[in-house]
Amino acid sequence: MLTSFFGKSKPLNGIVVAFFMTLIFVVANFKEYYLAFNLAIFFEKLAVLLALLLSVYVLNFIAKKNELTRRSAYKILFFAVFTTSFFALLNNTQVIFANLCILFAFRRILSLRSKKIMQKKVFDATFWICIASIFYFWSILFLVVVFAGILFYLPKFKNWLIPLVAFLAVYLLNLSFHLLAYENIYGFAQWYEPVNFDFSNYRDLSLLIPLSLILAVLIWTLGNFLGLLQKASISLRPSLNLVLFSLVVSIAIAVFSPIKDGSELIFFFIPLSIIASTWFERKKDKVFKEILLAILILMPLLLPFIN
Repeated sequence: MLTSFFGKSKPLNGIVVAFFMTLIFVVANFKEYYLAFNLAIFFEKLAVLLALLLSVYVLNFIAKKNELTRRSAYKILFFAVFTTSFFALLNNTQVIFANLCILFAFRRILSLRSKKIMQKKVFDATFWICIASIFYFWSILFLVVVFAGILFYLPKFKNWLIPLVAFLAVYLLNLSFHLLAYENIYGFAQWYEPVNFDFSNYRDLSLLIPLSLILAVLIWTLGNFLGLLQKASISLRPSLNLVLFSLVVSIAIAVFSPIKDGSELIFFFIPLSIIASTWFERKKDKVFKEILLAILILMPLLLPFIN
């Protein structure tokens, strides 16, 4: 039943996923919405929710446009389930906006495949990643994916300088804003977030359970994705490699993140949703897929009752 419904891409799938995310987002932000309600908080949370829902739409667009997956709703379902499994993530305004910026950047990087206005796309991708780093510093590591895109599609020396120009553009815009609005200089100290290698928070069951299931999904589906990569056409292979690069970068971001509460994993859910979707679209074991989908969907619904 679940595989039949989400195995197709229809507007109803998107509506169901959006309702699911909205419901759990409201539950996660219950205190801010009701116990300490004011209009400013309401509109702030509404903007965050819209950014989260827009992330789902952009992810779906990226996967379809670049033929990363077939026409199914698995990818948006996985992204919704993974993100709503961590209440700290749903309460983290900065990381949600940073993730949306990264998705905009990823869209531009993958569109290099069309070989049209390629230099502008590199600039745009770098620009969005630098904007994301203002919200969440370690998302700057996604510049690695930009350079991988340059290596695959336009490796001439002058093209390697484009990210530097985009970086300077964002820095100057941000510096100008701080001078005008706050009358101070925005420097590296205000931008940088220190590294934290303390993973003790992951011992908490509310983090350990969803993280264990999500890593199990990655291990189970990654082999299929690597096999798909080997069989992919020459034109598609760089795009699939970029998905793998983004997976590695997102793991690095989670490792370096100053706060380990689950919110740092949101970037990891972008490539993982694509990778897991390719497995579900190609495997025929319907019973196993039904059970796994049911477990994943129930996970964010049951986790609030833990601890």
